[in-house]
Amino acid sequence: MKYIVLLGDGMADEPIAELEDRTPLEAARTPNMDSLALKGQMGMVETVPAGFHAGSDVANLSVFGYDPSSCYSGRSPLEAASMGVDLGPEDVAFRLNLVYLVPHYGKLYMGDFSAGHISTAEARELIASLEEEFGGGEFRFYPGVSYRHLMVWKGGKDKLNFTPPHDLTMQSIEEHLPKGEGAKELIHLMNSAQLLLYNHPVNARREKEDQPTANSIWLWGHGRAPRMETMREKFGISGAVISAVDLIKGIGIYAGLDVIKVPGATGYIDTNYRGKAEAALEALKTRDFVYLHVEAPDEAAHAGNLEQKIQAIESFDELVVGTVLRGLPELGEYRVLVLPDHPTPVRKMTHTPDPVPFILFDSGRKFPPAGHPSGYNEREARASGIYIEKGHEMMARLIKACG
Repeated sequence: MKYIVLLGDGMADEPIAELEDRTPLEAARTPNMDSLALKGQMGMVETVPAGFHAGSDVANLSVFGYDPSSCYSGRSPLEAASMGVDLGPEDVAFRLNLVYLVPHYGKLYMGDFSAGHISTAEARELIASLEEEFGGGEFRFYPGVSYRHLMVWKGGKDKLNFTPPHDLTMQSIEEHLPKGEGAKELIHLMNSAQLLLYNHPVNARREKEDQPTANSIWLWGHGRAPRMETMREKFGISGAVISAVDLIKGIGIYAGLDVIKVPGATGYIDTNYRGKAEAALEALKTRDFVYLHVEAPDEAAHAGNLEQKIQAIESFDELVVGTVLRGLPELGEYRVLVLPDHPTPVRKMTHTPDPVPFILFDSGRKFPPAGHPSGYNEREARASGIYIEKGHEMMARLIKACG
């Protein structure tokens, strides 16, 4: 038996007036997911447990089959694993975004949480300068992809509160700076970084080209290294993870999965959708399980770009779901789980903790349809009457065909 999760990050949404009160999933052309919904079991699942923030870290841990209440320690330790950074027991990891701040009536506002989706090459120059200036002691800086990077505080404090930068678009940052034990040190570091970045050659070039500059860092998503069982220990299966996002790859590493790199996987609207699907099919020839994650719908929603979100959903359906469904029968019996990790409503430009629609399909028809849905979307999934309260149990339903 082969198992695959096809996850479109942030695909779920809310009804939008200009779409005649339909969601992007309802408005998008998704023949492959619609067909799967007719043949499989569709319902709603809570991926964000009560009391947790609606982050991709929490939600994807749930989808992977891990109860966040027993293993979640923060986002950044998971990203550190993907980046090959070993954390000591006293180390605290932080996500470091390169961001663009804009002055407005005497205050600084979050102009762009991604610094205009700065290129990885440019970002590496900036992170190298931060490491040269501030690293080597208690703080260390590690380059990631585009605007997403890592900072480690050796022997650092972890009783802190942060606001994710994508929740602050065009809002003042004044009330959202780090709070708690150690906040003073981190705010000083952020202010010092602004002075360094302001005159950096990379930003001089970007300003000349009329692109948003990476004129500040933003720290968030902190935590210490978690303790987790592997997928083999939990379910007795081998597997791989495919994603452009360090967070997802990091969860996969802690889960004991192989990380498969796909050329052209960018974590954005221009990602190599088909290449990811083809890599998943190849991986399943020698493994039991693949977790295939696509970030593009989430990125479009954070930018408030409805057209791009619909485009990303349609590309996910055609190039990922369609490619995988055509190739799976050659591998024998198989089961598929299709879902988002959380909603990212375009109008809110941030995540919400609401349940998401899922499809479970078994080539042997062990997941009978509930009713006759017209397609895959939030409305039809709610109408099915199937509701999974504990999202981390969804993986057991996929692997063991239980529930």
